[in-house]
Amino acid sequence: MSSSFEKHQKRRLISSYFSVVLSIALVLFLLGLLGLLILNAKKVSDHFKEQVVVTIYLKDTAKEVETKQLEKSLAMADYVKSTEYVSKEQAAEFMKADNGEDFMDFVGYNPLQNSIDVHLKADFVTSEHLEKISTEALNKDFVEEVTYDNDLVNLMNDNVKKISFWVLIISSIFTLIAVLLINSSIRLAVYSKRFTIKTMQMVGATKQFIRRPFVWQSVKLGIIGAILALIGMAVVLYYLDKTFIELNLLGQPVFVALLFAFIFGLGIIITWISTHFATQRFLNLRTDQLYY
Repeated sequence: MSSSFEKHQKRRLISSYFSVVLSIALVLFLLGLLGLLILNAKKVSDHFKEQVVVTIYLKDTAKEVETKQLEKSLAMADYVKSTEYVSKEQAAEFMKADNGEDFMDFVGYNPLQNSIDVHLKADFVTSEHLEKISTEALNKDFVEEVTYDNDLVNLMNDNVKKISFWVLIISSIFTLIAVLLINSSIRLAVYSKRFTIKTMQMVGATKQFIRRPFVWQSVKLGIIGAILALIGMAVVLYYLDKTFIELNLLGQPVFVALLFAFIFGLGIIITWISTHFATQRFLNLRTDQLYY
């Protein structure tokens, strides 16, 4: 009978430890993913900003030397990421590929213009910079027109500001929830040992002596949960890096390592603090209060 009871208690203890580790791992994993989002938010927004194209259309009278000089000066500018010269023949081929038919069969000639596609660096994709670049290009006698999607740029910049604000708010709320959930799991685990704590106290054990094994046990569970969370984060990060190669998510290994260290340390700190206060609470209770 005694052996059966001990086995039952052991199973309950293992189940309690498992639930604590699982809750710690899940909370830290989600918090880690949010951290990865914050770390790469600017990189993702920069990637989309740099897809905006400023197209400089050239007059048919533009000389080849003038075109090459303009393209070279643009390529050397601090605000330009890349440039590409598109001849009217290439533009016709692109349009033919998009539409599935040759429009020149109906028109009889190629009405398109030679152009230079300019991709700007993300920090310069603003209405002010685009207007300035457009004005400078139009000052050239051989430039016919400069086009870009100003509405898209404004919408993109507004959305980046809004998203950044809400990510900060959500991060704060989620961090608080993570602390509360882990703290709740630890408190439940300590609650199941409240009579053991009171018995040790009644036979003369000091509070520090009683707390030490509980704190160490919880810290070990926190370490295991943090390791599981980090493994999950590593798998997700590897998959995203392979799927979205252009974002180069592993291009900042120092920041990624710091985030992993933060998640690992958070698992230890939260479990240590939670266990300390949970055991302290039961140490301060009277024996008759343990039943409520």
